Amino acid sequence: MHNLTDTICAQATPPGEGGIAILRMSGPRASGILKEVFRPASGSLIPRMLTYGKVVDGDDTADEAMAVLLPGPRSYTRQDVAEIHCHGSQALTSRILRLLMARGARPAEPGEFTYRAFALGRIDLSQAEAVMRMIRADSDRAMKSAVRQIEGGVSSFIKDAREEIIGMLSALSAAIDFPDEVEEQETREALLKKCALLKERLSSSTDPREGRLEDEGLRVALCGQPNAGKSSLLNALLGEDRAIVTAIPGTTRDVIEARTQMDGYSVILTDTAGLRDAGDEVERIGIERAQKALSEADVRLMVIDGSEPLEEESLKLAEEISPHLVVISKEDLPQAFATSALEKALPGVPVLSVSAPSGEGLAELKTKIASLAKPEAGEGAILTQARHAEAALRACASIGDAIAALNDGFETDVAAVDLSAALDALGEITGETLSEQVIDEVFARFCVGK
Repeated sequence: MHNLTDTICAQATPPGEGGIAILRMSGPRASGILKEVFRPASGSLIPRMLTYGKVVDGDDTADEAMAVLLPGPRSYTRQDVAEIHCHGSQALTSRILRLLMARGARPAEPGEFTYRAFALGRIDLSQAEAVMRMIRADSDRAMKSAVRQIEGGVSSFIKDAREEIIGMLSALSAAIDFPDEVEEQETREALLKKCALLKERLSSSTDPREGRLEDEGLRVALCGQPNAGKSSLLNALLGEDRAIVTAIPGTTRDVIEARTQMDGYSVILTDTAGLRDAGDEVERIGIERAQKALSEADVRLMVIDGSEPLEEESLKLAEEISPHLVVISKEDLPQAFATSALEKALPGVPVLSVSAPSGEGLAELKTKIASLAKPEAGEGAILTQARHAEAALRACASIGDAIAALNDGFETDVAAVDLSAALDALGEITGETLSEQVIDEVFARFCVGK
């Protein structure tokens, strides 16, 4: 992947049948190869202008297509980049890729185009990762987060933090090298304040939970006794008949998952088997899977049938589950107990009433579920990806060690070692101090063609 002198090619659009496919090249031979296989209808190929023409294989026309040449360094990779926009037949795209490879291009590795953008200094590693986050984003929230990262939100934050540490290291170096000219105690006091402020800023801007929810979605498990209305609620929240609904208790025997969006957040709803003593082997397995889903859920949403009296068994089950949210179902039927009875039994747990058939209460429920996906560290959280958060927390720990060394009266070079470790940890986020092996692992998760 690290050979930047090869000319690489790949299909940038998903493989399969489609209206248009985009084939991309990058490298020193990209311009020459494009001119060999593409004949513009106008007779000339103007850089940065999408041009109509034909893809040719000798005297044979392979396809009517569009092409564009993007000379470096003003391109995605900072090399010459060429694209052919052809019809989306897989047989056709395979043929054109063979034409490109026959003239000197080689197949690109996963993420190799973005790797070149990183290696040639167009973007840093955090921005490169944001490209893949953008491609995989399945919610408005995830897309906005990826855009902020691509635009350099993480890069700018880390750059400022590293510059602060470099400034502190310079002050420590001056105190070590010029003890007669620099007052050590003043230096210690000034550094202690700066270290404490930086550590707090890094900590408050780090929220790995938000990154996980953006990338994976909020997992909400619908649980409760059989025939409580869980499957009906699932279908109502999705707006489609995803789960089988009958009046027979125990209809749901397995875990059913479905993804949706609520207020811009990706939410994975899980319908589980009713929790009770199993009547047969199949139901026992379903209940075991339901309990596993509950243990893995971010939100345990307990559904209680509002048309039946509130029994002690339901309250006991609620104590065992410790739900984050309780929904009283079947509000369209005569209610057998007051909401206040549940609120008293489960203090601090939000209780909402809904009707799946009429949709009453669903909007409020969706808003409530979405609120549980909001970041714990507030909107100011910048470092949300797991790799970034882990590196930032290591930096915080090293800054904490520096504070302890300064407070305990150790030589100032001890604090300098700790601050250098923090500097390296933050550099891993942007790729400045990261090993080649880890960088390769980051790009290996990319798709081919990006």
